Amino acid sequence: MLAMRNNLILFSLACFFLSTFTLNAQDAGPADSTGLPGDHFSLEGALELFKKAQSPEEFEKLLNTEENGINNLDLNEDGEIDYIRVIDNMEGEVHAIVLQAPVSAEESQDIAVIEIEKQGPENAILQIIGDEDIYGENVLVEPFGEEGKSNGKGGPSADYDVRAVVVNVWLWPSVRYVYRPNYVVWVSPWRWAHYPSWWRPWRPHPWRVHYTRTVVYRPHYHVVSTHRVVKAHNVYTPRRTSSKVVHTRTTTVVAARGKNGGKAVGARTTTTTTVKGRNGGQATKRETTTRAGVKKENGQVAAGKKQTTTTRAQGQNGSVTRKKTTEAGARKGRNGNVAAGKRKTTTVKRKRN
Repeated sequence: MLAMRNNLILFSLACFFLSTFTLNAQDAGPADSTGLPGDHFSLEGALELFKKAQSPEEFEKLLNTEENGINNLDLNEDGEIDYIRVIDNMEGEVHAIVLQAPVSAEESQDIAVIEIEKQGPENAILQIIGDEDIYGENVLVEPFGEEGKSNGKGGPSADYDVRAVVVNVWLWPSVRYVYRPNYVVWVSPWRWAHYPSWWRPWRPHPWRVHYTRTVVYRPHYHVVSTHRVVKAHNVYTPRRTSSKVVHTRTTTVVAARGKNGGKAVGARTTTTTTVKGRNGGQATKRETTTRAGVKKENGQVAAGKKQTTTTRAQGQNGSVTRKKTTEAGARKGRNGNVAAGKRKTTTVKRKRN
């Protein structure tokens, strides 16, 4: 009897330590929030809902359901969650599905855009891009897949390579829906102060609670640096909607993130795309964006400069275009005002000899 009791105690202790370890593992992540609105909207969770939805309309309803825990945004700071409306921008076989929040009667703010391109009869790829006014910079997330290949002769010591692959999302119900021949492009009918009768806004949850609820989606969707869905992004870019209030607030937070007023580490992103040139050859477009760190001088906080260099090379006898953009960051002066940075673009075209 005593032995059984001791075994029961040991078993209970083992279960306790195992559950504690599991919770800590699931909650592993940043020690604190960044202070940006993007901390309160899960791009990975949004893709999971889009994967489950049968249509863009149902996707919009899932985004605005509290139990799903994806949306925790309060951009206008009125103490209630913002309604996220879904707007599909369609051109040919390209879709740019915008997730947008009305923040006032005059302004709306794009949260993210799901960009979809059809690659073949039963093949489609997508990415979701978090807006820079929400996340501080554009954040690209895509479904994560792996494939393995054995390089050995078998046995326990065989070599096995695992690499990430682009996921074919053609079988997602929502993707099949928007590519139906009789598809009517979905544009949410709801706007500021006019919302569906089923919607019940709730108070935002603390950041740590929201993070814990959404961290489960991260293993299935990864943040990437390669922009694969180029055509859909070209459809979306001229339609992007931004709120001045949200933009100013985010710019101020980003500018103030340097440690003790010192320099923050800069970021460098390079995107390379290869397409067919005019004369049948290949053209390579390479875009490099470098963001300098935050710098504090004479009591002022200045966001670092943004420098973008785009080089497009045509075929052997084609043209070469080099575009250089330098953009100074926003400044916060002694009077507390935030001024937009200056932007200068220089384009030089020349022909190969």
